[in-house]
Amino acid sequence: MSEAVDRNAKVIAEFRANEGRVGGVFEGAPLVLVHHRGRKSGQEYVSPMMYLPHDSAPDIVYVFASKGGAPTNPEWYRNLTAAGEGTVERGTETYQVTVRELNGSERDSVFAEQARRYPGFAEYARQTDGIRVIPVLELRRA
Repeated sequence: MSEAVDRNAKVIAEFRANEGRVGGVFEGAPLVLVHHRGRKSGQEYVSPMMYLPHDSAPDIVYVFASKGGAPTNPEWYRNLTAAGEGTVERGTETYQVTVRELNGSERDSVFAEQARRYPGFAEYARQTDGIRVIPVLELRRA
């Protein structure tokens, strides 16, 4: 098992055992578990990720395909955008979501707010500058 998969498995187990709360690098951060299907394999995957809640719509969260500042987008991003849907575990709730990629000023505004709250995201953007723009996805309860 790869180090990233092993780390994710530990975060997922801790999330589920503690009603959506985890410690370590994610302590105190808003975290969701996003279920998505491999666009080629059809296999279900679960990816933990930080999110930004929508200002006024409780059924919308935003997730960021930062991949820790890597030069490529994460597979979960490709899977979600191809499917247009997924499932989210948020706290003790599990629900279906539709997926929409944000673009232009809407994307920039949401990403800027995430980077303001969590400066690591600003660093990820710096690392990917000139290589790729970090995608932002809106996950809306279906």
